[in-house]
Parts: sequence; structure tokens; C-alpha cells
Amino acid sequence: MSTNTSLLLLWLAVLTATVPAQTFELSLSSPVDFQVIQRTTQAKGTITLAGQMTKRTDAILEARISADSKPGEWRKLAAAFTDNAFAAQLETAVGGWYRLEVRVVADGQTVGQVAVEHVGVGEVFVVAGQSNSANHGSEKQTTKTGRVASFDGKVWRLSNDPQPGASGGGGSFLPPLGDALAQRFNVPIGFAACGIGATSVREWLPKGARFPNPPTIESRVQRLPGGEWESKGQAFDLFTTRTKALGLRGFRAVLWHQGESDANQRDTSRTLAGKLYREYLEQLIQESRKVIGWKAPWFVAQVSYHVPGDEASPDIRAAQASLWQDQIALEGPDSDALKSEWRENGGKGVHFSGAGLREHAARWAEKVSPWLEAQLQSVP
Repeated sequence: MSTNTSLLLLWLAVLTATVPAQTFELSLSSPVDFQVIQRTTQAKGTITLAGQMTKRTDAILEARISADSKPGEWRKLAAAFTDNAFAAQLETAVGGWYRLEVRVVADGQTVGQVAVEHVGVGEVFVVAGQSNSANHGSEKQTTKTGRVASFDGKVWRLSNDPQPGASGGGGSFLPPLGDALAQRFNVPIGFAACGIGATSVREWLPKGARFPNPPTIESRVQRLPGGEWESKGQAFDLFTTRTKALGLRGFRAVLWHQGESDANQRDTSRTLAGKLYREYLEQLIQESRKVIGWKAPWFVAQVSYHVPGDEASPDIRAAQASLWQDQIALEGPDSDALKSEWRENGGKGVHFSGAGLREHAARWAEKVSPWLEAQLQSVP
């Protein structure tokens, strides 16, 4: 080999080493870790994939699901692109946690690959109301199955108390309820909790909704010049924003547990008549359905308990039951019946003890499970 040829080859090697290889970027924004996708049939659900990737005309986007550490087959995705953003759908059998992998193949080579370690296809519920729907129980609960997750509007995580997105720093009934449903239906369970302690149904109404007398807490309402009061819509907006973030028909039902702050108030001018409670809760249900774009089912519990000696409001209980009777809502559990050892402070408080949270969960499961089984049978 001549000296000139050797110098040329050396120069080409140096030039090649100093020019960086073309990089390929691939990222995934949906689904996220521990996300539960609401199934669409008894056996299947559809995972929406979204992300960013370097645009290449010869690129093929593929995905696969791994279950129990056993990789499935790669499936080509029919992706829609807007600039470098892509969206695609992947129909998947119910179950999880799955490992989801997405890759890009170009010129027969994998040029980009990402993975989400925990994705589930199962059942999702939105939980709203006041403190006993949120994190005000005396003992934090944890998921025993490890198949229950919670959503705060942006992030999913295992559903260990306190629940993200709801008020309070204590315990809730959601981990044991999720475990009961996961064991019965053998699918992951997801919750979006948005309960706010001490709220009246008046505070959950849309902005501008009017009523004659104020709730005990006035920060989410305002008085009008004529003497009426109106909602500022903050809780309503929180609720509808959270539910819309799950997507159209992205959850199975709303679990509503509220009524204590409308019943038997010390200042009787703050007590809400049962007739108005019924009217306002129906308004909340119907208006929220319009905003989220579909007729989401609601379960309404019987709730009016305060302390021993003030254990129920027949007026509020009748209003809640009237929503079931008129088929506006489904029948939730009677939590007023949970007394003594099921309440905090040796039975003297309004919030649930650890045993009470677990019993509350069991009673929710008794109401939700038969209805859910009927729903699944109607859509094979």
C-alpha cells in the first residue's frame, strides 16, 4: 500500500469518527407507569399511545405487551402524526400489570425503543364528596394485592393512602375496596379521588348556581347583592377536569359519598332541606355529564352521620334515596349504619376508624360488584 493511500484511509477514519451518527429520539407520554385503562368489553380494552419521535418516512412503529415476564409479539401500529407527535391505539386483553414496549424500526434495525413497566386494563372509578370520601380516616390503608392504583390528574401511582388528589393526610376506604374488586374480577383497579373535607353539595355546583342559604364553609361560595348565594364552581371544575383527564368513557362510574355537611347543622340556617339537596345533587350529576360529554353512572351513598346522638337525617337520607328511586343514580351503601367501633375516637367521631374504613370498603363492594357483573354480561 502506498504512503498516499495510507494517508487517505487515515484521513477518512478521522473524519468518520468526528461526525456524530444520526440520533433517533422516541418518547412516550401515554400511557404512564401504573396507569389503569378502562376496559371496553369484558375481555378487552384499548390503550392509547402518544408520544414524540424523530420523523422518518421509512420508520415503522411497533408495540408489544409482556405479561408475567413473557414477551408478546410485536404488532405494527397505525399511527397518526402531527409533526413529530404521534398517536396510536393498541387493543389488549384485560389484565396487568403488563410491561408495554414501543419501538421504531427503520432499514430493518431498531432505531428507538421505550417501555412502561406497569400498565393495566381493568376498571376505573371516580370518587367524590366530603371527608369520608377522602383521606380523613384514622388509619392509612395500603393495597394488599398491589393491583390498585390512583390518579391525581397527572400522575398514576399505587393506591396507598393518602390518596393523591383528595383532601386530608390520613386513611381512605379505596385501597381495601380496590383489593376486593381486583380479587373478584381479576383485573387492576384504578381510582381518581377528588373528595374535599367538610363540603356541602352546594359547593360542588357549577359556577353561578344559586341557593338561598350558605353552607358552613363560605370560601367556595359568595353572597349576591339580593341576599342569595352562588357557587364559585371550584369543586365542580376540579371534578370535571379530573374526569375529563381520564378520557371519554375512561371510567366505569362515580362513587359519591357526601351529606354530613348539609344535615343537622348547629347553625340551622346552614342546614339544607332535603328537597333542595335532591335538586342540587341532581343538578350536579346532569351538568357534570354535559361537561364531560357522556352519561357517566353515579352511585350515591346514604350519608348524614355526625356523632352518637346525631346519627342520621331522615330528610337528607330520603333525598339521597329518591335519586335511586327515580333512576338518576345507583344505590350506594348506607354508611350511617357504621357506628361505635367503626368510627374514630372510640366511636365518638364522624370519621372512620381503621376497621371502619375496611367495613366501608366492603359495603361499597357489595353495591358495586353485582351491578358491574351485569354491565360486563351486557357487553361480552
